[in-house]
Amino acid sequence: MKQVISTAEAPAAIGPYSQAIKSGNTLYVSGQTPVDPVTGKLVEGDAGAQAAQCCRNVAAVLKAAGSSVENVLKTTVFITDMAHFPLVNEAYKATFKEPYPARSCVAVKALPLGCLVEIEVIAAV
Repeated sequence: MKQVISTAEAPAAIGPYSQAIKSGNTLYVSGQTPVDPVTGKLVEGDAGAQAAQCCRNVAAVLKAAGSSVENVLKTTVFITDMAHFPLVNEAYKATFKEPYPARSCVAVKALPLGCLVEIEVIAAV
């Protein structure tokens, strides 16, 4: 059985997907882009600023599901250029604390809306 999780505190889905799906005690959060949920626009700034907004959006979806960043088990970070890796790491460390979740970070050719970063997570609920 799966339950759809949705919140206005994070950007609405821009395609045929849910912000998150809860199944049992596990939450699968779709990739969160650096869109400000209030304005509906990409945040201005570098990859670090965009990663920080992605993390805020992830936290909002987690909260809507009754979870938090402390319960994140695995993250996947998508970046458009590995040169952004240090900036993304700084923003990431401001959100995720030790013991850090397992993580993959991959460089991709492009991301939705022209953003530089997208972050998805799997968490316990």
